[in-house]
This record gives sequence, structure tokens and C-alpha cells, in this order.
Amino acid sequence: MSNLKANLRKNLTSGSNNKLRADGLIPAIIYGGKNPNQNISVSKRDFSSIINSETFLSKVLELEIEGKKERVIPRDVAFNVISEEPIHIDFMRIISGKKIILEIPVKFINHPDSPGLKRGGVLNIVRRKVELKCPAEQIPNEIIVDLAGTDIGTSIKISSVKLPESVEPTIVDRDFVVATVAAPTVIKEPEKPAEETASEGVEGETPVEGSEAATKEGDAVKKDDKGKVTASDKKSDEKKPAEKKSAEKKPAEKK
Repeated sequence: MSNLKANLRKNLTSGSNNKLRADGLIPAIIYGGKNPNQNISVSKRDFSSIINSETFLSKVLELEIEGKKERVIPRDVAFNVISEEPIHIDFMRIISGKKIILEIPVKFINHPDSPGLKRGGVLNIVRRKVELKCPAEQIPNEIIVDLAGTDIGTSIKISSVKLPESVEPTIVDRDFVVATVAAPTVIKEPEKPAEETASEGVEGETPVEGSEAATKEGDAVKKDDKGKVTASDKKSDEKKPAEKKSAEKKPAEKK
């Protein structure tokens, strides 16, 4: 429990509140119980380390106001829309014997001891906070969920979570799920042996693109290693008779 100092504020005008903010203070109010509401201000520096924490709205604080101590719990924080600085805090008094409904954050421990997570499973968090009804004197900072022994397919329900004595969830009509250990989304295929990969490369070998076209166009490939005539040689041989015929016709043209 944190102990912080607070000051009473008597001037409640907007101008006075803006001056407090300029001086590094946050206007606030304390309400609840039989005592009247108290308008106070608290130091922004003292609250800067806890106001942005996940547990702030469920954290019990002890405020010292003019020598008197008041146990309170934050219920709401207003922020400036531009600067995102806190500009007002609502505190509720903690009354002994009363129960308070709070959203308590869930903390997961022992990740390395989960067989499911070791095998590549994924922790799917369904509820990061659980709404609980707690005695004013026994408000937990967090709910602990132990992942030891959880395997893929495990569904962690609120009934399997150990809660402090006299603390109970507000949802009582069903055993709701807090988290699951799900199967991995991507499954890696086993790698093929090097010999099998090499053989596939030989059997599946395809001719180089454009080689057939090059042969049809009569590119400069003459003879292979065995001396066979290539396509380009055949084409040149086929042209020779045509050239002779044209030569025989020439004398006839002179007549």
C-alpha cells in the first residue's frame, strides 16, 4: 500500500484548478461512506510512477490529509485530450466490512514449465482482467495463473484459479475461460534429405528456355560431339538446290 500526501482545496473554480495543474498538482475528490466528500489535490510527481500502471484502479492508497490518514482506492482518472496529462482523479473511501467490485489484472507465471508452450503452443489470453467482489480489507493486487503442466488444448477456467479467501468473481452463472494454450498457427514441414533433393533436381531437369526456338531460327550451332549435322546446317543445305536452279535460268533470261 502506497502512502501519499494530499492537500485540501477550498477554491473550486476552474481558474484555481488550472493554477494547481500549472504548479504540478492534480485536483481530486474523495467520496463514499458517511463522511462528506473532500476536495483535495495530489502531487503529479508522486503519482507519475503509478498512475499509468495496469493496477492503478485496483490499488489501495493511503492519503495523508492535514495529519489524518484516509484509505482510498482510485475509481476514475480524467486525462487532457491533447497532452494526455491527468487532470482529475476520483478516490473512493474504503469502509471496513464492505465489499468492493474491482477489475483485477491477471498475471501468468511459469511459462517455461508448460509442455504445450515448449512444443510451440501459443498462450491465448481471453481475459487480462477479471471483475471480482473483494472485502475492503483484502483487495488483491493481481490474480496469479500458474501455467506449469499445461499442454496444448488446455483451457484455464476461473474455477482452476486460486483466489484469496472471501474474494469471488462477479460472474457466478458460468465457469468462464481466462486463457487457453492453443496449437501453433504455423507448422514447419520436415526438411528432405540432401540425396533426395539432389535426385529430384536431376529427374526434373527441363530444357533451357529458348533453346528450341534458337534451333528453329537457325542459330549458329554447327555440329555436336558425334559429328551430326545440326538444324542450322540442314537449312543451309536445303537452300543450295534452289540457288542452282536460279543459276540455270539465267541464260534463258539473256535470250
